Amino acid sequence: MKNRENDSWGIGYAAASYVLWGFLPLYWKAVKGVSAHEILAHRIIWCFLFMILVLLISRRTGQLSTSLKRLFRSWPIFLSVFASSLLISANWFIYIWAVNTNRVIETSLGYYINPLIVVLLGVFVLKEKLNRWQIISFFLAFIGVAILTVQYGHVPWVALSLALSFGLYGLTKKLAPFDSVIGLTFETMFVVPFAFIFLLYVQVKGTGAFMADAPSVSFLLAGAGVATALPLLCFAEGAKRITLAMVGFLQYIAPTIMLFLGIFVFNERFSKVQFVSFLFIWLALILFSLSRAKFMAHLFPKRKSSFEARS
Repeated sequence: MKNRENDSWGIGYAAASYVLWGFLPLYWKAVKGVSAHEILAHRIIWCFLFMILVLLISRRTGQLSTSLKRLFRSWPIFLSVFASSLLISANWFIYIWAVNTNRVIETSLGYYINPLIVVLLGVFVLKEKLNRWQIISFFLAFIGVAILTVQYGHVPWVALSLALSFGLYGLTKKLAPFDSVIGLTFETMFVVPFAFIFLLYVQVKGTGAFMADAPSVSFLLAGAGVATALPLLCFAEGAKRITLAMVGFLQYIAPTIMLFLGIFVFNERFSKVQFVSFLFIWLALILFSLSRAKFMAHLFPKRKSSFEARS
């Protein structure tokens, strides 16, 4: 059997998805003059249409029809997909708004701490257990967030909202039996009517940007669907070919790119206090990642405790 971790195509697909996600702030900055609400509405509509096109080209309409029947016949599945739809829409809106209000560095923080939030959700919702090094990593991350809270004078809600909404989104997706393509199609399907009504309203009112501003703006708004779906399709293909550990390693590419964009391209302020805070969070992520590696057990022999991770 082929070693999934050594599949170069899989690594390439997964890495490409995170690179695309990392550079996504450049896309939203290009339509900065458009309100986050309108960008989100276009993103939903064009993403839904693009996913339908993908299903048509890949001749999966039969699977779509079968999945659609299953969706409306099962209340648990219906509610989980509906919840996923609301959560990913909220995540998209917060992200677009944050990028276009010069908070790219805070968005990168959100996606750095997202893996830790996911594990916390597993502990509190799925009753999973942590080992001692994972507990230490959470403590370090908490210190990092606390330092930022003191500096800002308030909780870094943008970062925490992004991490929590995306973490909950991943949790609800576990309850639905659909793959990423069918799943994203259904998630956008639920909110397409609201997005369409909103866009119709702003166009009639005369405040809509589509077909009113420069042609490049309309093109970028229509292209938001591809910009949304393409990284997901790359990720889905890559995740099938490589191990979960490799996926976990590659996921830090996106927030690192966002951080560099915020500092060096968008010239956002990155103080020494923020740097110290990020150091705590980076150290937490390193410890968290190593806690899953086999050699950690040899370096630090574990004692039996109530916090021992499940094998």
